Amino acid sequence: MHTVSWRIADPHALVLTLFDAILGRLSTARCCIEQGAIARKASLLHSAVTLLGELRGSLDLDKGGELARNLSDLYDYMVRRVLHANLNNDTGALGEVLSLLGEIREAWAATGAQVRAQTSPGTPPR
Repeated sequence: MHTVSWRIADPHALVLTLFDAILGRLSTARCCIEQGAIARKASLLHSAVTLLGELRGSLDLDKGGELARNLSDLYDYMVRRVLHANLNNDTGALGEVLSLLGEIREAWAATGAQVRAQTSPGTPPR
């Protein structure tokens, strides 16, 4: 019998990991298109769409207000662009999503750094 050990992870770090996973899949899929590895491309883009759905599902639309709604709409747009890229082998569409998601990832990383800088060990965030 195998035992699985779960650790409590920082939610902020988990979202960063999700961003990185999506960006990695999109980047690799773009290379697959360029190299003609169409089956691998399709698998990677399917996974990226699933992860974008997880990212979108993590939004709290009630507490997050307009920002959460805008991000939800943007993630939905990204899914549509990835699906377009998959159907049409469009590296430009993947480049667009990589750029958009990369900017959001960087902003998310910066907010985490700000919170950590304002919070000392044992002190709740402001």
